[in-house]
Amino acid sequence: MRAILAAVLLCSASAAGGAQAEPSADTIAHGKALTEAGDCASCHTADPAKPFAGGKRIDTPFGGIYSPNLTPDHETGIGGWSDADFSRALRYGVDPDGSRYYPAFPYPNFTKLTRDDILAIRAYLATLAPVHNDPPPPELRWPLNYRVMMRLWNFLFFRPGIFEPDQQKSAEWNRGGYLVTGAAHCGACHTPKNFFGADKRGRAFGGGLIGGWFAPRLDNAARSGLKSWSVDDIAEYLASGRNTKSHAGGLMAEVVANSTSKMSDADVRAIAVYLKDLPPGASEPAVTAPPQSEMAAGKAIYDHLCIACHEADGSGAPRIYPPLPGNANLQANDPASTLRIMLDGAQTVTTSRAPNTGSMPPYAKDLSDQQIADVTNYVRNSWGNAAPLVTPAEVKKARR
Repeated sequence: MRAILAAVLLCSASAAGGAQAEPSADTIAHGKALTEAGDCASCHTADPAKPFAGGKRIDTPFGGIYSPNLTPDHETGIGGWSDADFSRALRYGVDPDGSRYYPAFPYPNFTKLTRDDILAIRAYLATLAPVHNDPPPPELRWPLNYRVMMRLWNFLFFRPGIFEPDQQKSAEWNRGGYLVTGAAHCGACHTPKNFFGADKRGRAFGGGLIGGWFAPRLDNAARSGLKSWSVDDIAEYLASGRNTKSHAGGLMAEVVANSTSKMSDADVRAIAVYLKDLPPGASEPAVTAPPQSEMAAGKAIYDHLCIACHEADGSGAPRIYPPLPGNANLQANDPASTLRIMLDGAQTVTTSRAPNTGSMPPYAKDLSDQQIADVTNYVRNSWGNAAPLVTPAEVKKARR
């Protein structure tokens, strides 16, 4: 009788242990916050009416890929995945059938997330409306069109492992480090890449080219980094998309709208604390000033088209028209972002903290390659600024 009772109790305990409790409201809310911190919507939403249903094309130097469906649809999404499947995908870049993801999906960053955080993200995604949408296969050139090649890439460049706190730093700093290097995957855009699309070693947060834009340095470089920014400056920029030094534009405007503006004040400040503690990074190369004739030509264009908003001294209007003197993005070694704005125009991102908007008109049709180069060189090398010269050939290449 005692043996039978023991067996019954053992079976009951096993059944209870195997059952999965429904995620709590707090867990789902935490997962939503992490999903926003990861800016998942920006890549996994092609149609705003079908959020997280995937299918958005992401262009890389190796061809195009399409983001997968994150909704709980059982056929085309992740509805049939187990917790282990989801954790393996985020932590190791492997889907349930064993196929390897490409690192445009930032699993090299998500590997730093804790298991509880990964499952919280899954719990939130499970609350979404299922959408039946099967994105197209990748359009990559040989041999990267074979996913098995990612085994070699992972062997060479991928280092899995959960974020390890630095006991010499504050809890706020470590929270910022966890977000920056993990969920928010800032280095995926802001770190330069090597020939194989992996982060260049020793160049963390040194700026990178992505989607025709240059994601600026996040280290404390004096000219093109965050040396002149305070913790409050960084936090304000992430929360609202602007501060007294710069405005978010291009891909970063999307990040602010879908991600950082939705983060808690504590998390935004933690990120700012972590970034402000980064070292200066690689030294900035010496810059040769443009010839006076080119500066004069650029000034004439500036006085005609730009002075009304940005003022004669480039000071602009605080949080409406960004200042040009000391502007780190403007002085980046790579002029891609400046050229994109000159050619295509720009509009200030609208957030709950900064609902008013401003815009700059495009000049692609109004100015020649030489004129764009002249005015770009003028603003990049006036009022104490210093940046490499832009050539008409670079402008021509930047035109869409």
